[in-house]
Parts: sequence; C-alpha cells; structure tokens
Amino acid sequence: MKKLLIAIIFLSSLCLAPGANVAAAQSPQKPAREGVLLLAHGGSAQAWNEEVRHVADQVDLVMPTEVAFGMATRSTMQAAINRLVARGVTEIVAVPLFVSSHSSVIDSTAYLLGVRTQEPEDLKMFATMDHGGSTDHAAMTHDPAAVADATKPLPSPVPIRMAPALDHHRIVADILEDRAASISKDPAHEVVILVAHGPVPDDENKLWLNDMSILADAMRKQTHYAGIECLTLRDDADKPMRDAATQQLRQQVEQATKAGNSVLIVPLLLSYGGIEDGLRKRLAGLAYTMPTQALLPDKRIVSWVIDTAREPNQAATQK
Repeated sequence: MKKLLIAIIFLSSLCLAPGANVAAAQSPQKPAREGVLLLAHGGSAQAWNEEVRHVADQVDLVMPTEVAFGMATRSTMQAAINRLVARGVTEIVAVPLFVSSHSSVIDSTAYLLGVRTQEPEDLKMFATMDHGGSTDHAAMTHDPAAVADATKPLPSPVPIRMAPALDHHRIVADILEDRAASISKDPAHEVVILVAHGPVPDDENKLWLNDMSILADAMRKQTHYAGIECLTLRDDADKPMRDAATQQLRQQVEQATKAGNSVLIVPLLLSYGGIEDGLRKRLAGLAYTMPTQALLPDKRIVSWVIDTAREPNQAATQK
C-alpha cells in the first residue's frame, strides 16, 4: 500500500510539472521601454538651449526623453542616463542633435557611451573645455585626475545604442528648401548656397560636403533654382584655412551675381547664435539674402528624433 501511494505521488508530480512550466512560460514579461538621450551642443545663448529643451519636451510626449548638453561631456550624459533609468526605461538610444556625424565630438561621445571601442585623440581636449550648459566643473579644469575621470566610458544598467546625427536626412533637405523658399522671389534667376560650419580635418570635411551634396540633390528635384551649391566655413581651423573658405564663399557669390542671378545664403545650422554674424562679416560688401532662422525651430526635427530613435538599424556600429 505504501509503495502504491509513492507511485501515485510520483505520477502526479510528472503531470503537474509540465503545467507548471507552461504557466511560467506564459507569465507576462516586463515590456521593453525605450528612452531617448538627446545629445546637443550647449550654447551660451539661453534661447538655443530652450529650443533644444522644447524639442525634448515634444519627444517626451511619445517616449521618455532627457537632454545632455555639451561636447562629449561625461557628467551631463551620466546625469541624463540616471534620470532615464529612474523613469523606468529598459534601454536607451542616444540621438545626436548635431548637423553631422562626422566629427571628433560624435566619436568621443560614442566612446563614452560604450558604442566605440577606441578612444579618440580629441576626447581629452573636450574634457578640459567649458561646453556651455555643462555642470561638470571637473571637465573645465586641467587637473590630470579630473580629466582622466571625464574620459572614462559611462556605466549604465541598461543597454545603450547610438543613432546618427542629421547628416543628409530627407527632413533636413525639406527644411532647407523651405528656408530658401522664404526668401525666394524668382527661383529661375537665383542661386542657393548652403553654408555649414564644417570640421577642421580634410577627410571629415569631405564627408560633410558629400552629405551636403546629397541634400542639394534632393532640393534640386523639388525646386527650379538656377543653381544650388554648398560649402563649409571651417570656423575652428587656423587662419589660412578659414581665409581660404572665406575666399571660396565670396567667389561663389560673385560668380553667381555676375551671371545675373541673385544669391540666397541658406545656413545649414541647427540654430542661429553667433555663427551667422561671422558669416555676414565674411560676405561684407556682397549682395545676398539670408533667411531669418536656421533648422530650428521646426516640428519636423521632433519627428526626426522620434523616427531615428525607433529605427534599430540606424544604431552606430563599434569602431
């Protein structure tokens, strides 16, 4: 009788075990919740920072979003990551609100976020700079220990991936097209010149110009201007390189004017905040027209952030 009882208990356990496993397998898992780490160059002009925060607020209505101002500023990124984790996100996508992915700032940011394996040479330089909007006082000193700490990859309890910057996205072409249209009077006799800040290294500058050419091609398909040209100002370069960029810009304006066309200078900038003043100085004495605003403010930038964050195939790869 005892043996029969043991056998019954054993058989019962075999019957119950699969049911238990099915129940465990069917138990609801915590749904993934993606958050956006919006990266932006902090500016001394409060209006610029507010423009970025406005974009973040609009994206936040769709998915949790926190801003990190600075140029590869570790402390602001860590603080934003901590805020996202506290809000319950299970993964983070870093979206650079920058004109181009082709810069040492983006490479340095990717390294700090663990997306890039090789430390960029310029990261230590960024660690000593006042980026505007940064609260990392250690990153504004030349103390070796503080700089070393500001160049360590960030810890994160959740996975982080990184999307590309604006580059040659169709939304950028659409906005530039609208900015040109806002000052256009006779497209058939107007030349549009797209002007960007641009990097210092020649190889990166070629990548910027390639993206700008793609934007120009997209605009040509939708417009009827006499011409659409593009160049970079390379404001951070040494004087000979800056002067060469200025000479190229002035020559393009003069050639278009001699051909009987009006010139529309359309800056490929996220927001006006000083660069446009330098641009006007370079064009002193020449005839041209320039729109009253850059890419921002524009609700399409909000759409770009959301679409970019939701596109897993656009995550940056390790280098």
